[in-house]
Amino acid sequence: MSMGDGELADLASAVLSREANALAALVTSVETGVIRIARRVLATPGKVVTTGSGTSGIMAERLAHLLSVCGTPAVYLPSMDALHGGMGAVTASDLVLAVSKTGLSSELTSLVERFVRRGVDVVALTENPGSPFALAATEVVALPPTPADADPGDMIAMASTLAVGAWGDALAVVSMALRGHTVEDVVDSHPAGGVGARGRQPGDESAQVVRR
Repeated sequence: MSMGDGELADLASAVLSREANALAALVTSVETGVIRIARRVLATPGKVVTTGSGTSGIMAERLAHLLSVCGTPAVYLPSMDALHGGMGAVTASDLVLAVSKTGLSSELTSLVERFVRRGVDVVALTENPGSPFALAATEVVALPPTPADADPGDMIAMASTLAVGAWGDALAVVSMALRGHTVEDVVDSHPAGGVGARGRQPGDESAQVVRR
């Protein structure tokens, strides 16, 4: 199929509009879950472990990094690596945040079942709260279904991954607000890049990252 620049620009615009609508659908629908899990995160005596498969795994890895930057010790464990022995790094003092749009990844369901049998709490983040994956978890956070065509063919994860990312951003910010995370805390754990170049400044020790 041959398309001119005008048609391609319209297509690109449609993609952006669909993805913006998918993110807008989160507003007023997920806040309660964000607060609930943020409190769980702060009450966790061990570390937070994120996991997932495919594109959901990539978003789970991003979430682990973001939480660590924001003061919550977190690591990413790929689901298949976990099934090949890596799950031994997770204990009952940890909290697992597992991500799957459809909840139909058999390897992820198997991993969640094994975690729960070992006494590990697992939060399932999914658009399908009735899926085997969600039912295997100890707690479920349901995201709104991705609008039609926002994930092309309802197969290629695009807008749905942005929704997971936005949910994770909200979780990180709420967690920082609950913890009273300071600018100094961020600088201390982030000595490289632009943050490191900024360095410590007077007042950082009392300056909250999240300001109301």
